[in-house]
Amino acid sequence: MSLTRRTLGLAGLAGLAACAPRPAANGRTVFNAVDVHPADYPTVNAVKWMGEELGRLTDGRLGVRQFPAGQLGTEDDSIGLTRFQAVDICRVAVAALNNAFPETRLLALPYVFRSVGHVRAVVDGAIGTELLNVFEHRGLVGLAYYDAAPRCFYNVRRPVSEPGHLRGLKMRAPQSDIFLDSIRAMGANPTPLTFGAVFSSLQTHLIDGAENNWPSYQSSRQFEVARYWSQTEHSFSPDALLMSKASLERLGKADQDLVRDVARRSVPLMRVEWDRREAAARATVIAAGTQVSEVDKAAFAATVRPVLDKYLAEPRLRALHERIAAVA
Repeated sequence: MSLTRRTLGLAGLAGLAACAPRPAANGRTVFNAVDVHPADYPTVNAVKWMGEELGRLTDGRLGVRQFPAGQLGTEDDSIGLTRFQAVDICRVAVAALNNAFPETRLLALPYVFRSVGHVRAVVDGAIGTELLNVFEHRGLVGLAYYDAAPRCFYNVRRPVSEPGHLRGLKMRAPQSDIFLDSIRAMGANPTPLTFGAVFSSLQTHLIDGAENNWPSYQSSRQFEVARYWSQTEHSFSPDALLMSKASLERLGKADQDLVRDVARRSVPLMRVEWDRREAAARATVIAAGTQVSEVDKAAFAATVRPVLDKYLAEPRLRALHERIAAVA
């Protein structure tokens, strides 16, 4: 992961906005948190709750200021800003971390998880703890994993119920080698784009479709132009809530422990809101005319078996995969 010219520019803007955490004259420390999702999104609300809870437990000494809706750039920008201490906290999709943190690839590989319950059990257990600890060697601290799945395909052209129906379609992919490889293996032509570029790219037919979860499909209004949804559930990749290691280490040990604890306690609250938001988003887009297709999941899973084999050739990832498969 490199510090790009764009990230440097954003870091400068963030600095001007006083986005580095420094205790104020009154001893109050405010952590600045970024997210590409809108202000009412479950992940944004979870971090808002964190700020409120930190304030309550410290009599206002600690707090969080938020920059949602991509105000400070893309998810790649968010990671760079957090690593280099321009902001303190970011929420990003695991796919955005795969290339820099290879261990996270297990969370993004297709058809690794059986269900939402399965991925929650994994990230809540010992494996999840291990995969939160992989970030510290590059200036980040893993605070929690949030729900962001299941991910499914949608497009502007036609119903898709089996892999052959994807053939010839240009599908947006997150900027992750795993997603590029997986979409290609399933028969489509992957086009890497940032999340914020998807709506206009669908409108102009730069792409034919994309893949994501129900809440993102609805909140981004992509359902207005891409009305064919396919329930592939090809990825249960979660989101990661990360903090600048330097920002956390400026705190005393008790406050560090408190920040970690409040982040962990935000997870079940986020999940309740996520489940509610997912159901509401699905109902909204179907009422607006989205056509939902059930699919042959076994056929889709078979197409990406070579992708799994490619990444699981690495012994550590294969061992993690075996442990994930064994989680009830």
